[in-house]
Amino acid sequence: MMKCLICDIVSGKEKSFNVFEDNNFIGFLDIRPLFIGHCLISPKNHVENIYSLPVNIGNNFLTSIQNLGKAIKKAVNSEGTFIAINNNVSQTIPHLHVHIVPRNKGDGLKGFFWPRTEYESEEHFKEIQHKIITCLD
Repeated sequence: MMKCLICDIVSGKEKSFNVFEDNNFIGFLDIRPLFIGHCLISPKNHVENIYSLPVNIGNNFLTSIQNLGKAIKKAVNSEGTFIAINNNVSQTIPHLHVHIVPRNKGDGLKGFFWPRTEYESEEHFKEIQHKIITCLD
């Protein structure tokens, strides 16, 4: 198997700003966010894409996505979220990950033009990380 960034995050080999973790899934801030608060959530075990996700954890994965999405929305005071999964095409990491992106009307995201933003500093990462964690149910 190729080197996998998400597997390295799960194992602690790669630094990440985790906002959610349970026995099966991990959620963390995207280091190249569309908007501040943009997170990824993935199964901890290596799963290539949505079609490879074991059925027995599918409902729990959806519940985790819902809970993290609500927390992100609340933490960054957004009007809504954009939730997306790439499967093979445009999937830059060969490990299933769901993007949860906070959205507001007029935020500039149009179609598939995805301008990236940046966190101001490591402290800014940690501030947003803490806000999301405290908003989780």
